[in-house]
Amino acid sequence: MLARCILPCCLVLLATGPARPVTDDSARRQLPVFLYTVAKSYEPLAWMRGEDRLPSGAAIFVKSANAERALLPDFAASADPVVSFDGERVLFAGKAHATDAWQIWEIALAGGAARRITASQEDCIRPFYLPDDRIVYARKIEGRFVIEIRDAEGKPLVVTYVPGSALPTGILHDGRILFSAAYPLGTGAAPEIYTVYSDGSGVESYRCDHGHARYPATQASSGELLFASETTLARFTSAGARELRFSVPAGEYGGDFAETGASEWLLSWRPHGDATFQLMQWKQGSAALQPAIIKPEVNVIQPALIIPRRVPNRHPSGLHDWPNANLLCLNAYTSKYPFPAGSIHSVRLYTRDLEGSPKLLGSASVERDGSFFVQVPPERPLQIELLDAAGKTLKREAGFFWMRRGEQRGCVGCHAGPETAPENAVPLTLLKSTTPADLTGNTQNASGGH
Repeated sequence: MLARCILPCCLVLLATGPARPVTDDSARRQLPVFLYTVAKSYEPLAWMRGEDRLPSGAAIFVKSANAERALLPDFAASADPVVSFDGERVLFAGKAHATDAWQIWEIALAGGAARRITASQEDCIRPFYLPDDRIVYARKIEGRFVIEIRDAEGKPLVVTYVPGSALPTGILHDGRILFSAAYPLGTGAAPEIYTVYSDGSGVESYRCDHGHARYPATQASSGELLFASETTLARFTSAGARELRFSVPAGEYGGDFAETGASEWLLSWRPHGDATFQLMQWKQGSAALQPAIIKPEVNVIQPALIIPRRVPNRHPSGLHDWPNANLLCLNAYTSKYPFPAGSIHSVRLYTRDLEGSPKLLGSASVERDGSFFVQVPPERPLQIELLDAAGKTLKREAGFFWMRRGEQRGCVGCHAGPETAPENAVPLTLLKSTTPADLTGNTQNASGGH
């Protein structure tokens, strides 16, 4: 694969059953005021099929030390709460009436009427704040969820372009959007963790040790990434290329993670698929889960602390005013797959037609150092195939990636992890020509830039 490689609960009170969280009352601590969602039915991965995660509705509550109340008592349904950086407002997905589609709304915590932000005929869910008065959320289009960004003037921008659904799960400190999508990207059955810049460029998987379900992901104040991994919790550290699993009670972890202190979290958990999610307290390094909110007949999910938060980094867009995009591969031999020296002869590029079938866009030669420089069509699903001198396939992507209009991107290699550093050398393809080979499917296109 090119392009740099490319839910939790308090103890459910069952009379019998082996799945019980270990508890230690001495580890419990006073929690800050926070929001959470209650739902009779919760299907955490229904979004992957373009379906409703909360088919029976939901309601956001405010929890303080001595009381709790519904945040939006006049709404037919509300979920996905996220607090603004200054701690004064809440974005959420809501339905003013039961027959409405889910839409994105905002309300001030000090009181007043909620303000509707989106006006789509189909569902809009899972919002997050971005710097400069922008927001990001998922919008349902033609049966799948795409990630969309809305600027301060209300102008929308789609930033994912793969066949399957994508769902934002958080914003990294560096400003990139964390999102979940199927692995291989846009085509598989298991969720994986990806990132993309807020202009839709630079999509990549967070790490390349794929193989099992990972979702959702939240960045801790330490910079580590915390996420659910099959029946346990795991993390990514900046120094590690693979996930590190925690020793915690087995079960299903989902919803969201709220950091209540140094390495201390609110999260949702349930012991098995027939139970309801409940809200738990957990301290990293501990094997204990402490009940926080117990409502055995319903799911308690999506904790969000009502506190000010750091504003993620702003970053300027690197997009150019070009009709297409340019992709430079430094060395296709830099890969998790073993390619014998001199074996890679050419590269093919595919997209999908209106029926979803593969469509060949063109091919280009690969230099002896593994480098190639190609121009590709923007904002369409793309797939790379490497071939030998006889035209035999050496490796073809199983999923897809995309590039934005005017994007110029350099990749270390083919399915080389995002932690891989390039060699300090000028690739032969640029010594040969600084004009990219046209793989846009339209030979009339002029070069997009050098």
